[in-house]
Amino acid sequence: MQVPSRRRIIAGAFAAPALLAAPAVLGQARARLVVVGGGFGGAAAARHARDAYPHVDVTLVEPNRSYTTCPFSNLVLGGLRTMASITHDYSGLARRGASVVHDRASAIDPARRVVRLAGGGEIPYDRLVVSPGIDMRWGAIEGYDEAAAQAFPHAWQPGAQTELLRRQLEAIPDGGVFAMSVPANPFRCPPGPYERASMVARWMKANRPRAKILVLDAKDAFSKQGLFLDAWKELYPGMIEWVPATKDGRVTRVDAGARVLETAFGARHRVDVANVVPPQRAGRIAVESGLADAGGWCPVSPRTLESRLVPGVHVVGDATIAQPLPKSGFIATAHGKHAVDAAVAAIEGREAPDPVYFNTCYSLVGDGYGISVVGIFRAGPDGFVETPNSGGVTPRNPDARQREMETHNGEAWYRSITAATFG
Repeated sequence: MQVPSRRRIIAGAFAAPALLAAPAVLGQARARLVVVGGGFGGAAAARHARDAYPHVDVTLVEPNRSYTTCPFSNLVLGGLRTMASITHDYSGLARRGASVVHDRASAIDPARRVVRLAGGGEIPYDRLVVSPGIDMRWGAIEGYDEAAAQAFPHAWQPGAQTELLRRQLEAIPDGGVFAMSVPANPFRCPPGPYERASMVARWMKANRPRAKILVLDAKDAFSKQGLFLDAWKELYPGMIEWVPATKDGRVTRVDAGARVLETAFGARHRVDVANVVPPQRAGRIAVESGLADAGGWCPVSPRTLESRLVPGVHVVGDATIAQPLPKSGFIATAHGKHAVDAAVAAIEGREAPDPVYFNTCYSLVGDGYGISVVGIFRAGPDGFVETPNSGGVTPRNPDARQREMETHNGEAWYRSITAATFG
């Protein structure tokens, strides 16, 4: 399939709708929109609400003073980025007039329409947007808990874990083994593990050329698979071994003390460094507030992103049940913006606009070698649906110019989305 113009997709995704009229009743109190969670989905919601609906009071609740992005965190491992370069604060949102409360949302009371804060106090709302992100399902892999993550980091929530994995990578001996455990779907950033393997290989090729990378996968197929496998063969021949589930790739037990990963059919892999990415679920506030179902994810209306379990609350980003939409940063921003449109429409007694959810995901596999996937999604009668012929992936066996273009497009995408979300 032909890949649509990135410029056209990105411009469409970031374009704000026309400003809506203020509440019809003169003198009416300003509507209160509260956003919980300051990742891509929550920050995009707060920014969009502030820009598009100046008559609405906007409050963002986020315990951290800054946000380190999952996109481009793999480039830190590859030696191409610093942690500072992928960390963004909330001063841009504050300058635009959003109230930014640096506290943890400890509970949601939908009956009283208030968010309770861990530091004490409550924030009332007329509509609530929750961007809870993900949490690890500790214990889903035998032996893998928070303590084990200090020996075998997951680094799937960027920050201290990314830095830990980077230090371990730098200490690996030449000829050592770096292993990854990749979970079954769904999980955050489907192409992420394979970009990570590529970036680790990039660093090893320059610094530990005899080291090996073992990718133990709980799946038999993955996003952009052909493109990644082509790149590995070309750039890192003999360095990366991908083991799918049917070839005994699913990790079922971790022994961090012995530095061993065990797989479903009984194989034991002793490794020097292990990056264990466990199964995931919606973030804690979603689970504890009844927004998540028994499977750990949040069912939402595809048209409004309102929770199917808790009325008056819109859930956005990776925490949602939204297949075939991927759990990506770009989808989270699209979610955040449309959830705000739907929330304000509900406050003002209007019909929510029809949503369009854009996704673009770039992966860097080597110096000047980028690949991508694009998709456009809408709300269907029974769920989310991909627009026919709306996207695709980088062509197989592209020439060097195409690969270089994808690299520059990825850099431009990151600058655009972070500026439009946090700026």
